[in-house]
Amino acid sequence: MHPGLVPYLIKRLLLMIPTLLGVLTLTFVVVQFVPGGPVEQMVLELKGGGAAGIGSGESSGAGSNYRGRQGIEEKNLAEIRALYGFDKPPLERYIDMLIRFAKFDLGKSYYQHQTVWDLVISKLPVSVSIGLWTFFISYLISIPLGIAKAVRDGSRFDIVSSLVILVGYAIPGFVMGVLLLVVFGGGSFLQLFPLRGLVSDNWESLSWAGKVMDYLWHMVLPITASVIGNFAMITMLTKNSFLEEIRKQYVTTARAKGLNENQVLWKHVFRNAMLPLLTGFPAAFIGAFFAGSLLIETLFSLDGLGLMSFEAVMRRDYPVVFGTLYIFTLIGLFTKLISDIAYVLVDPRIQFGSEGS
Repeated sequence: MHPGLVPYLIKRLLLMIPTLLGVLTLTFVVVQFVPGGPVEQMVLELKGGGAAGIGSGESSGAGSNYRGRQGIEEKNLAEIRALYGFDKPPLERYIDMLIRFAKFDLGKSYYQHQTVWDLVISKLPVSVSIGLWTFFISYLISIPLGIAKAVRDGSRFDIVSSLVILVGYAIPGFVMGVLLLVVFGGGSFLQLFPLRGLVSDNWESLSWAGKVMDYLWHMVLPITASVIGNFAMITMLTKNSFLEEIRKQYVTTARAKGLNENQVLWKHVFRNAMLPLLTGFPAAFIGAFFAGSLLIETLFSLDGLGLMSFEAVMRRDYPVVFGTLYIFTLIGLFTKLISDIAYVLVDPRIQFGSEGS
């Protein structure tokens, strides 16, 4: 075990607690002052007025003079507030939320009659599909391309490939998705790929091989739109990392000893140049699942975590909003911790603690 690992882990785990509290507290406080919470939505629905607007207020603390409440008897209003738990003071609701979250009880959706955990689990297949394919395709293409560009730095191949990936980086994923649908999804030209969904309607009746092909067929357009923007960053990071190592003294020494370029590249340069990429794997891997493009999910009708979170905010489904915020923040904190540990394990020269990194 690396010296200093246990104290470092304890320190980082303890620091996660105030970070989580800060994120949840700030969000809870902010939504208290914005009108249009679930109580107001219910009141407007009872009055036939539809949704309560595009606010993100949780509480009914926007004031009893909120226009959506006019015309509703106080008794009925009190029943609606009790239904959503807003009959309690904000501080009591806040403490109740923290106690439940400490037990990993994320509550139940106001509108979908499912627990937040069940909703998250039901959306995971879409997010996992997009995340896994985006992560692996991006790295499997970008790392070899970055190495090739570093070895051929300044060549025509380097210049042309840089131009291509930078153009792809400049095009937003949503715009690329629209373009792909127009050209290949039956918009105006070819109808080679489906417009929406993760699988076809007849997926259950297909053979095992047919299910795999149907799934891959549906993934082509959304994954292409998702990975286009990732190529530039990973490719250029790989190229610059390799160039930095290639120009170091130990490479010159290795060449002077008679090693050929392949031996120098793969036995010496590769190990050191891959350090920044390897230590970023945990964050990139987890981020691919939970930081997927909402616009991509919406465009291709993929019901994933991003779309669920957006709809929860728009509908003021606050158990889902706070539950997913809690999950994503916790995962982000642990991912950062794993990345730091991975960096030290890959490069033993880095030390835990104030005297180290």
